Amino acid sequence: MIEAVIFDLDNTLYDFDAANEFGLRALAAYTEPVFGWDYPKMKDLYEESREKLTERMGDVGSAHNRLLRFQNLLEEKKLPLHPHALEMAKAYWRGVLDNMALSPGAREIMEELRRMGIRIGLGTDMTAYMQYEKLIRLGLMEYMDFIVSSEEAGTDKPGNAFFMLCARKAGCLPGECLFIGDNIVRDYG
Repeated sequence: MIEAVIFDLDNTLYDFDAANEFGLRALAAYTEPVFGWDYPKMKDLYEESREKLTERMGDVGSAHNRLLRFQNLLEEKKLPLHPHALEMAKAYWRGVLDNMALSPGAREIMEELRRMGIRIGLGTDMTAYMQYEKLIRLGLMEYMDFIVSSEEAGTDKPGNAFFMLCARKAGCLPGECLFIGDNIVRDYG
């Protein structure tokens, strides 16, 4: 019997790819007048920075931290960190947060699960702070009984430690948890 339903957030409860595009465009709007990095250039640098940070740090939650990505990019380019790293992170996240749209039916599913007495959780590869911000913006925080981020678990999905922490926080056996996500490899490993 299912005792808990654990949702992925990005590309499951909202379209992260679309919101990310807005974030990258907002980032480029900041970097173009300051560094001359237009949207295509900034997008390439962003991806490069993401790959390098993940390669160095591994599959851990802090590798998703945009401030660290921008800090490392600026350090690599020998450009001043202040005020740019923080301003780049703020621009990016404003673009994402201001352009998220809740997936159709998500709230209704949460309400039905709540009515059924099933615990609801979030299991996400990301930093906790930003996932809280997203849940609040999407109006879903009130439904969460527990949250597991890769930052807290010490590993990204599909790490066993990640899913075991989800089950422990849900207060039930792993076989009594249903995980709902968008990526067959990451979410169901």
